[in-house]
Amino acid sequence: MRSLHEGRRLGPSARRGHRGVTRGLALDLGSSRTRVWVPGHGVLADTDVRDDPGTESGPGRPVRRGRIVDPESCGRLLGRIADTALGTDRTDTVIVVSHPVLAGARHRAEAAELIAGLGPTTVIALDSARAAAACAGPRTGGPLLVVDIGAGLTEATVLVDGQIRDARQTETGLDDLDPARPPTAVVRTVLDMITEMWKQDRHGAVLGALRKGPLLTGGGAARTDITDRIAVRLGVPVRPADDPATAVVRGAGLVLSSVLRRAGTAPAPTGETG
Repeated sequence: MRSLHEGRRLGPSARRGHRGVTRGLALDLGSSRTRVWVPGHGVLADTDVRDDPGTESGPGRPVRRGRIVDPESCGRLLGRIADTALGTDRTDTVIVVSHPVLAGARHRAEAAELIAGLGPTTVIALDSARAAAACAGPRTGGPLLVVDIGAGLTEATVLVDGQIRDARQTETGLDDLDPARPPTAVVRTVLDMITEMWKQDRHGAVLGALRKGPLLTGGGAARTDITDRIAVRLGVPVRPADDPATAVVRGAGLVLSSVLRRAGTAPAPTGETG
């Protein structure tokens, strides 16, 4: 299990200078699915990456466990997405790309290189926990515990005033579950990460976030056999995000819309994020 204390604190980053941007997309590049959000359209694509043949490490798995394992295949996938969402001329565009909170340096560097190759004017990197919090809206004020249960990774992140206080990651996800058995491995993973954060918390943020109830995202948050077990074991209510599988990309889309509005190119949001 990886923790924030083992690596660098991650935060949003961007190339400065949004002036002149006119179009954009938000991107969530996952282990099993790649999701794309475009202003005015919502979630435009929800692509099963396993449909993409030709990866060296197996059919359709350019990203595994939060790491890009086949950059060439991933680049082709991103190119098709950009052609569809932005057209072939990507001048004056912005791309907001989400990444796991504890994404490794190699994944971040390869993702940045691949996206830069698409030709956007501005690239903004946003961790998945803050993207999910943005999607959840104002109700997330104060300490917030975000638990993201994906196909290949499970992450737990404590946010305080929008900043990462602690984060844990385990390479256990929905792909590791036996459909014929209860989801014990994922539930245990979530509980272990939260317990370790609570033991190291000297400011009461974890306790405050638990009293509010963890915000659950990712495909696992849509499974009541997982969410109900987590709630019972923690002894607190849990709050699955609306359409939890797309919460991260929709939150990234809200950040994108804010950037475009500041540039004076995007209409005010209508309240529809997907």
